[in-house]
Amino acid sequence: MPYADLHVHTTRSDGSLELEAVPDAAARADLRVVAITDHDRLQPFDEPMCERDGITLVNGIELRVEIQGDGDTPSQRVDLLAYGIEPTAELESLTAGIQENRIKRGQAIVDNVEDELGIDLGVTVTDGFGRPHVARAIDAHPETEYDYEDAFDRLIGNDGPCFVAREIPSFEKGRRILGEAAQVVSLAHPLRYPNPEHALSHAADLDAVELSYPYGRTVDLEPVERAIDRNDLLATGGTDAHEAELGVAGLSKVEFDQLGLTAERQTD
Repeated sequence: MPYADLHVHTTRSDGSLELEAVPDAAARADLRVVAITDHDRLQPFDEPMCERDGITLVNGIELRVEIQGDGDTPSQRVDLLAYGIEPTAELESLTAGIQENRIKRGQAIVDNVEDELGIDLGVTVTDGFGRPHVARAIDAHPETEYDYEDAFDRLIGNDGPCFVAREIPSFEKGRRILGEAAQVVSLAHPLRYPNPEHALSHAADLDAVELSYPYGRTVDLEPVERAIDRNDLLATGGTDAHEAELGVAGLSKVEFDQLGLTAERQTD
């Protein structure tokens, strides 16, 4: 089992775990460290790391950014994981704006689904709302034929009839702002993107790449390992947990220690 799971979501974004329940879930998985990486949202504590019931919680975030295309390569959206955060005014402003846009976008998706299916989903769109909330509501509704995966595949996925895009910062802006607030910035799950090589080509501008990840199928990690070696990067890893099970993927103690994360507050 891993020592550290560095990719966990809570109800502050689209996870099912309350923040207060994370230490118990971590203990059940025999973890010692968990990074809270809610989507585009800061945590309600300012310390880079803190102890809760014997578990070290790393102050993190998962920020979606856009890499611009070049020639025949189209632009694509990727996620950056940042660890050891001490919020800056610029990061607070960025995430506040993103949350406002997420609420508007979330309500638009809900409206589209309700119009498409002729139902009332009965959901309230608040801070941290995302498409998994919509998918769960569709799955749970007695008058739909869609399960959670169907909701994404047939309705709210990027090519679905109910999809609404949201505003996100550029890769360069997101990297700069995260770099000023966090100790480590990593590229999340690089093999999930439509063009992994395009995403990995920007890894040199980061501190790390997520290597250990539950892709759910047999994948060739060699492109990720090559990018890490070529650019002398660190490796991060985690479950990308949206439910209560943690520790599906992560880092050993040696691998975690190599990140050099510290509870010490940064000084100029």
